[in-house]
Amino acid sequence: MAIQSMTGFARHEGEAAGLRFVWELRSVNGKNLDVRLRLPQGFEALEQPIRKATTAALTRGNLQVSLSINAASNAVEAVVNDAALEAVIDLVDRLADRIDARKPALDGILNIKGVLEFREPELSTEDRDARNQAVLAGFISALEDLKAMRLSEGAALAKVLGAQVERIGALTHAVEVEPSRSPEAIRARLAEQVSSLMEANATLDRDRLHMEAALLATKADLREEIDRLKAHVDAARALIAGDAPAGRRLDFLAQEFNRETNTICSKSNAAPLTAIGLDLKVLIDQFREQVQNLE
Repeated sequence: MAIQSMTGFARHEGEAAGLRFVWELRSVNGKNLDVRLRLPQGFEALEQPIRKATTAALTRGNLQVSLSINAASNAVEAVVNDAALEAVIDLVDRLADRIDARKPALDGILNIKGVLEFREPELSTEDRDARNQAVLAGFISALEDLKAMRLSEGAALAKVLGAQVERIGALTHAVEVEPSRSPEAIRARLAEQVSSLMEANATLDRDRLHMEAALLATKADLREEIDRLKAHVDAARALIAGDAPAGRRLDFLAQEFNRETNTICSKSNAAPLTAIGLDLKVLIDQFREQVQNLE
């Protein structure tokens, strides 16, 4: 199973036991797999097989499934309601001596509401089971089409996400090699700040200032954040290239990307590092938006 989107549409038409049927499947984003069915009366037995097949094929997404049924032209039969017919004949006989009128013709009797009914032929248990299996097979075909569409969109999303991950990796490397984060550069900036403070207020303790500066230099080190970002980039690459559903785990990695980037921005004491951190945040937001579409 390759990476796939959660959005898609499929339609399948068919005929079984004199009935024309149409399946329509619509899938949109969802935290879990939520299947909502609209089945006509008499097809309730299909619900469990449909849910079982859907669970085997999909893991996430809000799926709407609807089945429409229409009788074929040769699937309707005329049936005389014997009770209604007997009631009409009995009434004609009782009124014959009281009213001087012609006896009603056959077509007149059949036009009386309730005497002649049009309905679908009654199916035997075997025929009904065969009809349901044919209709269910139509659903399976529609489900396969839906999954194919989700896979196609997933392949396109995978390319976009892959490019974004590579860009995140490149910006992480830019943070790593940025000259302003070297210990020497940090010490030089802090030494300059200490000197400025001493010039402004000679009563300050120089040794204490240097101690505080050393502590700030330690806190400003980004090695751990850079290493974690690089590890997350490798994990994202593996998930995008893998065969398992990756949406949830990529969403988690997006949160971790954002966490490390926020720390980099908060620790930064140089404009170039801050600029890279802001570029990372914008890119990570775009990455997470795309991930929301994945199964």
